[in-house]
Amino acid sequence: MHVQEENQPFDDINVTPMLDLAYVLLVIFIIMTTASVQGAKVEVPRTRASASLAKQHLKAVTVTAAGDVFLDAYPVSIEQLEQRLQQLKAVYPSQPIVIKGDAHAQYLKVMQVMEVLKRVDITDIGLVTGHAQGA
Repeated sequence: MHVQEENQPFDDINVTPMLDLAYVLLVIFIIMTTASVQGAKVEVPRTRASASLAKQHLKAVTVTAAGDVFLDAYPVSIEQLEQRLQQLKAVYPSQPIVIKGDAHAQYLKVMQVMEVLKRVDITDIGLVTGHAQGA
């Protein structure tokens, strides 16, 4: 049996507390970055009667000025959008969807998104707008 003397230095460093700290920082970083990603940034049109929608399982379909389509923060094609919305509809039959269209977006793309919502039979639809100046 080996007994270490009192004045003898340790041969190794205990890295367990350092790893614990690294894992906690990693988890905090992941939570903070995913919480800040809500979707693509678009300039929404301004209206005087803007209502806020706060429902559970609310999904956002974003149409950018360039005509790109996003489901929440993920870029999708029109076909992929239909497939994913069908999957959501199967899980949540009363799935609410909001459309965040850029004020300079192509009207055709917004109409294609609305046609997909109609084919999937999603009827709880909202359009995101901002407050107009002077309201």
